[in-house]
Amino acid sequence: MTDSSTPAPAAAPPAPLVLKPLGFKDPFRWLAGGVRDLLAAPGIAAFYGACFWGMALVLGWVFRSQPEYTMSLASGCLLVGPFLAMGLYETSRRREAGLPPDLGVSITCWDRHVSSMSMLVLVLIVLELLWGRASLVVFAVFFNTGMPSTTGVMQAVFNPQNWQFVVVYLLVGGVFAALVFSSTVVSIPMILDRDTDALTAGIASIRVVLENPGVMLLWGALITLLVALALAPWGAGLLVVGPMLGHASWHAYRAAVAAPAAVEAAEPEA
Repeated sequence: MTDSSTPAPAAAPPAPLVLKPLGFKDPFRWLAGGVRDLLAAPGIAAFYGACFWGMALVLGWVFRSQPEYTMSLASGCLLVGPFLAMGLYETSRRREAGLPPDLGVSITCWDRHVSSMSMLVLVLIVLELLWGRASLVVFAVFFNTGMPSTTGVMQAVFNPQNWQFVVVYLLVGGVFAALVFSSTVVSIPMILDRDTDALTAGIASIRVVLENPGVMLLWGALITLLVALALAPWGAGLLVVGPMLGHASWHAYRAAVAAPAAVEAAEPEA
């Protein structure tokens, strides 16, 4: 007796991952694309801009009341920010595909990628906890008589005699910021676009940084500069800068990682 059942078709293999070389003019093109997307969906931009601004206000309040936890909360913002920006990535993706922007879709776009996002969240939470602990250790080493007040922190930063504290604090923060930036610069847009797993997306993101160190350093510097300018006064500039950078990050992903259709079109026929 033969089995006449038809075997289930094999799942299609994932599209190959191809990284594209980047030039030093590209980050400015990404920013221009972010501005265009922001102007095309100002209501969605205003919603996410208000979220970013709220994060900045909370960060400022913590700095005034508990300065030793500022770096820890800042790392938490770096953790929340990319996932909050996922809605902006979705808006840019829909606009690129010729679909109308939709706030509801942007808010819920993550629910189709829960497993991959959960793993990436776990990795970033570990980095956030390590960053916060490391910042507290730096404070404890240089202020062994107790945690300074907000005024004490400002005096320590601008006091030439405390240059060792400033160098170590910035070095520790820079290392963890680089790790967070490298692992998320294209990984979250990639998960949204290709529904890939967190490990593949994270490795691809690190590869983009390693293969284009100068361009990505420029991109990180531009992000830092724009965010710093947006934080004064009262962080209100994040109402515009936050959404713009979110949209621009989508264009950075598109520029760095070849779309599956483009890869297939470039492959020679067998």
